[in-house]
Amino acid sequence: MDYKDRLMHKCHSIIITGKVQDIGFRSIVEHIGRSFGLPGFVFNSKDGSVNILCSGEDTVIDNFKQEIKARGTENGAEIAGIKEQTLSININLPENFTKASADDDIDIGRKLDKANLLLKTGFNNLNTDLNAGFNKLTDMLGTFIVEQKVYTRGQQEHNTRLEAILEKLANK
Repeated sequence: MDYKDRLMHKCHSIIITGKVQDIGFRSIVEHIGRSFGLPGFVFNSKDGSVNILCSGEDTVIDNFKQEIKARGTENGAEIAGIKEQTLSININLPENFTKASADDDIDIGRKLDKANLLLKTGFNNLNTDLNAGFNKLTDMLGTFIVEQKVYTRGQQEHNTRLEAILEKLANK
């Protein structure tokens, strides 16, 4: 990139707020950034937002933000806001847009905590569902046993009548 191109490309700081962490949002942004050919990177902030530092022409950056909003929403992000600021300095950014992974340990820990909570909730619901299922099965089995007793009594009466008929035939 020559000097003239660098003058056209301004550095931008973009902060995306909402439910944008723990859903693979940085990977989506990374993919979009690469498809636009932007130099820069994306990372999670401790406040729950996702931050982007990139450079490009204003129109390209506007299209980049629109694509982030559209694709992020399609993939489960709940974007509350996108705040963009043009920086007064030019930063030498990575040529291939990338996601910063310095916070991956924290990110993994947060995801494991969520998974544990989901498992606990899921097992509690599973126990409730299993108990309800067993109760229903017990009721059905009780009904079946009552029906079998009625059927058995009817069968016994039928057998008694058959024996009486057989006895009469044998005596003739």
